[in-house]
Amino acid sequence: MMNKKIGVLLLFALLVSFGAKAQRATSMRINEVLVVNEDNFIDDYGKRHAWIELFNNSAGSVNIAGCYLTNDKSNPKKYPIPKGDVLTVIPPRQHTLFWADGEPNRGTFHVNFTLDPSKENYIALYDADGKTLIDEIVVPASQKADVSYGRTLDGQGEWTTLTKVTPSTNNVTLDSNEKIENFKKNDSWGIGMTLTAMAVVFSGLFLLFIIFKQIGKFSIAASKRNARKAAGAAVVADNAGQESGEIFAAIGAALYEMSDDNHDIEHTVLTIRKVQRSYSPWSSKIYGLREVPKK
Repeated sequence: MMNKKIGVLLLFALLVSFGAKAQRATSMRINEVLVVNEDNFIDDYGKRHAWIELFNNSAGSVNIAGCYLTNDKSNPKKYPIPKGDVLTVIPPRQHTLFWADGEPNRGTFHVNFTLDPSKENYIALYDADGKTLIDEIVVPASQKADVSYGRTLDGQGEWTTLTKVTPSTNNVTLDSNEKIENFKKNDSWGIGMTLTAMAVVFSGLFLLFIIFKQIGKFSIAASKRNARKAAGAAVVADNAGQESGEIFAAIGAALYEMSDDNHDIEHTVLTIRKVQRSYSPWSSKIYGLREVPKK
């Protein structure tokens, strides 16, 4: 159990140290430099000046505030990168641009020195202690206008003259599609491309045919089921009122028995019948003489 805990702690410490290393400014690299800017990228003031591109070669964001840029080996702290600017935090595998215009009052990314196209230009990046050299490069003299000097791959590789200037973006850009180039080379007439396109189209149509056919089958089956249910309900409705005469006879007899209060004359049932006679006061006995007339 103790060995397991120690292993977890060591792994955690390794991850923390790796993350801390990824956040250090030592992962920054000088990536590309343009010395003569005649008709190239402009700064935030609409001016054209020489520029220096830095690249974050790590997998974590790096804050370069407090680090130093210089063009003088004897003065590593020539331009201190100001602190407090959120733009000095460089995301992983991203670039940032500094203008070598000698006007640091224009902002964080305007250094206090310029580059001389007539001679070699030394450029270096130092860590915040002003002693730890992070990266340096000597740009050859006689640089052509609007042609940059940079790495063959971002953050690594040898330095060379770049055929395409790429400020604040990757030094290697793809101007063509390898698959298309292969098609052009191996299928100049476009026959393979045509057959491929037709195969894709017909495959899609066939797939749609299968889908719609299955949907049609399901719809027809559902319609038949509904029709059978409706037919069964109609048969029940047609048979309503077709009961036999015996049923009605039995119902009539039962109703008669319930509504008739008279009983048959039976030896076990006392039956009283009310005699219906017409009444006449002349035939009533109350008018009869019951006393002998007085003399």
